[in-house]
Amino acid sequence: MDGVTENVTDAAAPAATRPDPYDYPGHWVADVVLSDGGTAHLRPITPDDAERLVAFHGRLSERTRYLRYFGPYPRMPQRDVRRFTTVDHHDRVALVALLGDEIVAVGRFDRLGGGDSAEVAFVVEDGHQGRGLGSILLEHLAAAARERGLARFVAEVLAENTQMIRVFRDAGYQVSRAMEEGVVHLEFAIDPTEESLAVARAREQAAEARSVHNLLHPRSVAVIGASTDQSKIGHAVLRNLLGANFAGPVYPVNAEHRSVRGVRAYPSVLDIPDAVDLAVVAVPAAGVDEVMDACLAKEVKALVVVTSGFGETGPGGLSAERRLVAEARAHGMRVVGPNALGVANTDPEVRLNATLAPVLPGRGRVGFFAQSGALGIAILAAAAERGLGLSTFVSAGNRADVSGNDLLQYWETDPATDVVLLYLESFGNPRKFARLARRLGRTKPIVAVKSGRHAISPALAATGVQVDEASVQALFEQAGVIRVESLAQLFDTALLLAHQPLPAGPRVAIVGNSTALGVLAADAALAADLELACDPVDVGSSAGPEEFAAAVRRVASRDDVDALVVVFVPPLAVPGTAYARALREASGGGSTVASKPVVSTFLAVEGVPAELAVPGPDGSPGPGSVPSYPSPERAVMALARVTRYARWRSAPQGHFVRPDGGIRQAEARALVDEWMTGVGGERRLDDDAAVRLLACYGVNVVPFRVVSSVDEAVAAAGALGYPVALKSTSARLRHRSDLVGVRLDLNSPDAVRTAYLALREVSGVDEVYVQTMAPKGISCVIGLQDDPSFGTLVSFGLSGVVSDLLGDRAYRAVPLSDVDVAALVRAPKAAPLLTGYRGGEPADLSALEDLVLRVATLAEDLPEVRSLALEPVLASAAGAYVTSARITLGHPPSRPDTGPRRLR
Repeated sequence: MDGVTENVTDAAAPAATRPDPYDYPGHWVADVVLSDGGTAHLRPITPDDAERLVAFHGRLSERTRYLRYFGPYPRMPQRDVRRFTTVDHHDRVALVALLGDEIVAVGRFDRLGGGDSAEVAFVVEDGHQGRGLGSILLEHLAAAARERGLARFVAEVLAENTQMIRVFRDAGYQVSRAMEEGVVHLEFAIDPTEESLAVARAREQAAEARSVHNLLHPRSVAVIGASTDQSKIGHAVLRNLLGANFAGPVYPVNAEHRSVRGVRAYPSVLDIPDAVDLAVVAVPAAGVDEVMDACLAKEVKALVVVTSGFGETGPGGLSAERRLVAEARAHGMRVVGPNALGVANTDPEVRLNATLAPVLPGRGRVGFFAQSGALGIAILAAAAERGLGLSTFVSAGNRADVSGNDLLQYWETDPATDVVLLYLESFGNPRKFARLARRLGRTKPIVAVKSGRHAISPALAATGVQVDEASVQALFEQAGVIRVESLAQLFDTALLLAHQPLPAGPRVAIVGNSTALGVLAADAALAADLELACDPVDVGSSAGPEEFAAAVRRVASRDDVDALVVVFVPPLAVPGTAYARALREASGGGSTVASKPVVSTFLAVEGVPAELAVPGPDGSPGPGSVPSYPSPERAVMALARVTRYARWRSAPQGHFVRPDGGIRQAEARALVDEWMTGVGGERRLDDDAAVRLLACYGVNVVPFRVVSSVDEAVAAAGALGYPVALKSTSARLRHRSDLVGVRLDLNSPDAVRTAYLALREVSGVDEVYVQTMAPKGISCVIGLQDDPSFGTLVSFGLSGVVSDLLGDRAYRAVPLSDVDVAALVRAPKAAPLLTGYRGGEPADLSALEDLVLRVATLAEDLPEVRSLALEPVLASAAGAYVTSARITLGHPPSRPDTGPRRLR
């Protein structure tokens, strides 16, 4: 209990031993999203907070002070002010949550008796209670306590303080309770549990979704920089807002004119008489700071900054951009942009077009996030032209604050969105993206274009973290994201997902009135790994609409058909509209076809023509509409992508598990800390150190010795037991396919002598490995590589020149589920060699999977492992045997998706 009777310790300590009040880890500072979608700034307390703390205490109600301090405590004496604001950041830690310059919540813990337990307490200003600040403080305090070697929290809470008791109870920890004389004693271990992590993730999703909801459902909008000049972006934004008939008031801000486009204007946002939920900023970059100050004073909830001249211009602009976002978050505000096209919501009750695009697509159930502002207008125009309706649209520009991850959180629980489209140029927090996409993709498909596959522009490099192609591909495959190569493919796929059901399998039937088109469709299907359920059905060029529709129904009714491709060339005698109506009626309204996806090449039309559209409630194409593609190949490729996604979605999700036994995490952590002490860069582990570290995770290297003479080689072989192998220590020779650096199956001292002398002659090096012969098997390689943004990737492939030349490696990002592990060892093209190809003996895949899982667990626990290679691993029916290992340690550069909730 951090009450008024505590002993004064730090304040009375001699100056020489007093802790530095500013010496705390930088990662203890965080911006956080609250449950109502607002933001706050979190950091450790310092003596400079004395006046803020006194003011905070003065704003607390008598009731709140009584519940926190177990007594009236109307005034905080100077002695207590010093004690509360001067902590050592080790045994005594205090965090403050700030909005602007005001403290709105304080949380702290004090170690008890020098052990591994600490007393925790916090208090939230009355006006900010119920916003989730208590839960956030508890998460951050627990993380700081674990770093300081603490294992348990205890708390003393008045029994009537039900709100505080609920914070502890609902956090997901196993809390024990005892009550004495009206005080509840709570105690719990602070190591994260599956339940506590789930609680934190659920709260994160709800808070971040709420912050985006506030952005997309404003009750009022101000356009700062609304211009009477039709060539200015401020005029365009205002025109588009008014043109969309926004459901709330729109306030132009223009210091030189009393009205803009017939709407009363105000000199400053501060002069607007009513509250402003959303401000669109369209003033030059040099004037944004002044606008920002006014918006903060007005307590605007969200900003859309369409102004350019920030991070995309270089270091100076990037610094200004970061200051803008830091200031906004500290005052509870989210920011879209800078350099953004804007945001839109087609909900009839909102009708928001706060973008530079004059026309929006119709109402639909597709959410679209585009990082590029420059391409945004073209993207929206293409969607409208194709008949693809949108629910919401966000173009985040430089993505300094609101990002694609925020939109994924929002769309997960948005009842108006069924499909998610992403145009990405770079990743902000890819590990978080992977987690969110994997979860969202189980219920709503995600289609993504990732530009910069083959070239990176200098401007783009300043706006985000670039990742290599293998990393991006691994991320998307693992998360079930449908990756496409172009915007055209994005819309091709989106049209199918938006209007047709998912296929139950890969079996495709083709129906048409052109043999040539049917053959093209069949070839495309087979090339895309789809299966033909039957030969293409050609009704003939003279078939009428009813005969055409009957063929569609007949083929769709087959149990062995999962999807239909309809190819149609209009005959001269009958208008194509009659066939379109027949196809639409045959494929809708509870028919057998309605449960199976249908794609078409119809009159070479692109999109959803009116004749193939089933009108939705607002007249736009709704479910059951048949998308049309200019060619059979494009129709089939869209279907193939959706089929792969449906297979991923229906597959078991898997579980994030750790290996059974053999894990000594604490010992491994101690070893890494010891080896990295005083190391500024990277450190390559020697053989003994690598073996020790791997052993902590149950990965055993086949026994070996390093020798420097022929006599030592013979002695080592005798000690290890025959047969043995000799390997050169020269990296140049170790993995030569002609075995120039390796001698195998040595069964006698004479054979060892001959081999040693031959290796020394070839390499010119005295040192040689002598190693017990492992059972013969297929040579594999398991690796770790640290991507600068994704974190660690686990790779698997078969060893050899051909595999190396073709890049036949599979990748997965840590953490790996059991399903990921199983898929990884089966993913390389050469993987059939492990399962008995052409009569060979199958390898023990379960042993390989266990080995991969152990390596992945090591990577998750020890991010300092920058690279690792187990090569070769000999996989056979007898198991998986590691014969060589290389490990490099370094300080991890990755952006983690771990720890307490924060905006990253």
